[in-house]
Amino acid sequence: MEPFILTAVYFAIAIVIVLIGLAIFESLTKKYKDWDEVLKGNHAVTLSIGGKIIGICIILSFSIYHSASVVDTLIWGAFGVLLQMIAYLLFELFTRKFSVEEQLHKGNISVGIISMCVSIGLAFVIGASIT
Repeated sequence: MEPFILTAVYFAIAIVIVLIGLAIFESLTKKYKDWDEVLKGNHAVTLSIGGKIIGICIILSFSIYHSASVVDTLIWGAFGVLLQMIAYLLFELFTRKFSVEEQLHKGNISVGIISMCVSIGLAFVIGASIT
């Protein structure tokens, strides 16, 4: 029965960390509210949010696989969200020709795809470093 209980615990942890991560990302966005844009049909913002969700889940999956305890998973999950935020801020910083946030708000799907890929790609790097 223990594996079923642990699975339920890890599932609950994943939901909580994803929700906290999305709330933190929402607070970083100054020009619009993520979920308002999703409701308006802004595909660029939706791709970016989807990348963040997948990215956080990838990090959590590596964390669950490599951690010795639920507490380790929580610590690595929180650290992974922090690194994802840093990656997003660096992405915004290094795109000098345009503002990522502004382009997402305008619905630029190309920027949404790149934002999604940054989140997912770096999640694999972050996850692989969890040992």
